[in-house]
Amino acid sequence: MVFPIQLLKHFPRGIWGVLCFLLLNANLQAFSQKGNPQHFNEDWLFNLADSAEFAFTTYSPTHWTSVNLPHDWSIDFDFSPELEGCTAFMPGGIGWYSKIFNTPINKNEKCYIIFDGVYNNAEFWINGMRLGNHPYGYAPIYYDLTDLLAPEGEENRISVRVDHSRYADSRWYTGSGIYRNVELLVTDKLHIPVWGTFVTADVPTKKTANLNFQIELENSYNQDKSGQLVTDIYAPDGKKVSSLTSDFTIAAGDKISLQQRGTLNSPALWGVDNPQLYQAKSYILASGMEKQERLTTFGLRSIHFDKDKGFFLNGENMKIKGVCLHHDAGLVGTAVPKDVWRRRLAMLKEMGCNAIRSSHNPASDEFLDLCDEMGFLVQNEFYDEWDLPKDKRYNMHDKEVDYITRGHSEHFQKWAETDLKNVMLSSRNHPSIFQWSIGNEIEWTYPGNRGATGIFKETNKDDKIDWTLWRTEIPPHKPEEVRAFWADFPEQTFNIGETAAKLADWTREMDTSRPVTANCILPTSSFETGYTDVLDVVGYSYKPHKYDYFKETYPDKVMMGTENVPRWYEWKAVIERDFISGLFLWTGVDYMGECRANHWPVKVTPHGPLDIAGFPRGSYYMFKALWRDDIPVISMYSQTEEKSIYSKNPDGKVVEKQKGYWKMAPREWQEVNPYWNYEKGQKVIVELYSNCEEIELFQNGKSLGKQYLKDQEDYTYKWATDYKAGKLMAKGLKNGKKASMQLETAGGPVAIRLSPDQKTLTANNTDVVHFVAQLVDKKGREVKYQEEEVTFEIEGAHTFLGTDCGDTAKLKNFKSKTVSTHFGQCLLAVQATDQPTTIRVRAKSADGKLLSDFVEIPFKPMAGLRL
Repeated sequence: MVFPIQLLKHFPRGIWGVLCFLLLNANLQAFSQKGNPQHFNEDWLFNLADSAEFAFTTYSPTHWTSVNLPHDWSIDFDFSPELEGCTAFMPGGIGWYSKIFNTPINKNEKCYIIFDGVYNNAEFWINGMRLGNHPYGYAPIYYDLTDLLAPEGEENRISVRVDHSRYADSRWYTGSGIYRNVELLVTDKLHIPVWGTFVTADVPTKKTANLNFQIELENSYNQDKSGQLVTDIYAPDGKKVSSLTSDFTIAAGDKISLQQRGTLNSPALWGVDNPQLYQAKSYILASGMEKQERLTTFGLRSIHFDKDKGFFLNGENMKIKGVCLHHDAGLVGTAVPKDVWRRRLAMLKEMGCNAIRSSHNPASDEFLDLCDEMGFLVQNEFYDEWDLPKDKRYNMHDKEVDYITRGHSEHFQKWAETDLKNVMLSSRNHPSIFQWSIGNEIEWTYPGNRGATGIFKETNKDDKIDWTLWRTEIPPHKPEEVRAFWADFPEQTFNIGETAAKLADWTREMDTSRPVTANCILPTSSFETGYTDVLDVVGYSYKPHKYDYFKETYPDKVMMGTENVPRWYEWKAVIERDFISGLFLWTGVDYMGECRANHWPVKVTPHGPLDIAGFPRGSYYMFKALWRDDIPVISMYSQTEEKSIYSKNPDGKVVEKQKGYWKMAPREWQEVNPYWNYEKGQKVIVELYSNCEEIELFQNGKSLGKQYLKDQEDYTYKWATDYKAGKLMAKGLKNGKKASMQLETAGGPVAIRLSPDQKTLTANNTDVVHFVAQLVDKKGREVKYQEEEVTFEIEGAHTFLGTDCGDTAKLKNFKSKTVSTHFGQCLLAVQATDQPTTIRVRAKSADGKLLSDFVEIPFKPMAGLRL
């Protein structure tokens, strides 16, 4: 039988996966656990302490805490106002990890260990011998363990020291520990090394795709080897569509690179709406036997940026509808299970999002897998600081220098090239990646950039952004004034243009199939320092008002927004200009940190269309209306006139309290309520975010009038009315299709409705189910105007991940089974163990009067495991 290749992801990487795969697909009978990286995440030991003895072979860590990776130890603690807001008022520290395992290789094999991310300043030992260190927490690194392992079948111990004592070393929550996957790669001594395959295609079309495989071979034998490298290519439907063969001879101890070329007719192209994935199986035939294979997933798509017409995917002109995402996911911290990202990405997809910017660090391999599968373009970003540090507390100049805030810049000179290239080697086969970003708002850190703009005084490091000046159409300094400023500026040890050129050169050395970009916060300066000269695409941070100026002044540059306020005016600026390829909203989901001390008790940056629990807010539906032209969208919110940004004028029309506010609106969405419960007679403003051409609003059956989208300068329908209990009903029309939405007065809560996002899980230590608990009244209507404390009861073998409500001001930590609601709802996340069982979950109020039904989720055995 023919087995679809894309279903490989549904099998475990251990022996069960091997057996299932062999049984189901005779065509791929050569599949082996060896030759492909295998998860090495289970049965680690952890100790939040420090001692030089921990790495000694004479030391036994058996009394340490048992953990499975990925693991973030910081997220288990309480928030504390005594800690730093930049990293979400959470601690760091020094911790050790250790794992005991039997030697998995024989005399003709090699063994590598691959860490996708350890935060941070990590040191690695095997059997008491130091492998090395790695400061940067976001780049992968691997080590060859072969010659340091005990004889076959005997025990080894790998140890990892993680020094995150400088816990405020970033401008956002970083987490602490081995927070990404660890893999073990066992190969023959004649093998494809770690990250040794690279697949590209010469501008594939629907008619044909010319493939190029660049595959490295390494011979660790003491004698020369000859043979054949065979690469079989499987289409998204699992059928073998091509086979490429290359003869080779490789000297003892040498490494070579082979090129394999082939052509596919009528290829299935990868796109955001139909993300088709191919798979290549490369294996070595030598000495009369087949060596272990290497599986590579890839996609075929063409990308093109035009300076006048914008972005093209597979020849189709389209706008990039992107969001920025940090690497934490609220209650799980930065050790994010795949299903947690899946839930968040699915909601962003529903909003119309088609692109992710990994701000401000490279994404994990598992995250990129999801983007490949779900159809998201990814701008993979390398760094937030280069030669010089950012002030972690206030974002701009490095005003305070102390131990806990020292970041990666002190390691940049030594490690930048290694880390950048490792990121690219490990992720370059992901079709989702369509841009490499070398940096984010780097200009703040290099002297002169502030003064060159004319917006700031270079001599006053405390000079803050004047948000009004920031949004002028013409910058204070013309290009000749910027050049004159730099001509008189003292020479510095580090030059932003030179460092940018170095990073761009390294990037193009590894990959020329994707453009190089960066997020420029002070572009009037960057255009004159050589920074933008090395960029294929210039990304702008909050500059929609200056797009026309930059196009007129620098007409040959490709431009787009790479960090943008989640407001209508930002998208309006994009759709009105063909030369702007799209944007990335700041941010897609709330993220922890980047707070100031006075923000306490808020621990997140609350600017996303989705809050920290993954619940939508008003801006979510605004952008769904803007980005989903395929369906009618109506969403309704309300607010008292006193608190609203709108008011009713003497003519009865609803207007902005601050005229033109929509053109200047901040990142944080206005305070609106998703309910219809107020005091009788209270004056209320109703806001509707919709792409319908017309909407008529009814209050208790009486029309409040019909409005038209073309008349809404701020893309928001709005009515003023006096509150009466009952029902608001909006009826809209889009492209001849009818749509409606209602808000209804709810009674007091009498129960809790518990809704899981999965019906079954696999007993694999990874799958996650999310439960949303919602207060409801006696008619089953959602009660969003009243709050309760909710306690979750969980029966059966499980891993408790945490609770959240979307409002961190209400939370002491994420690890309590009791949590306050926000708009009457809260979230529980539970992870499967390796035990096939059934969990039963119930929610109840603090006084026990409000209860949910028990919800049962069975955990299936490992066969059919989803990775």
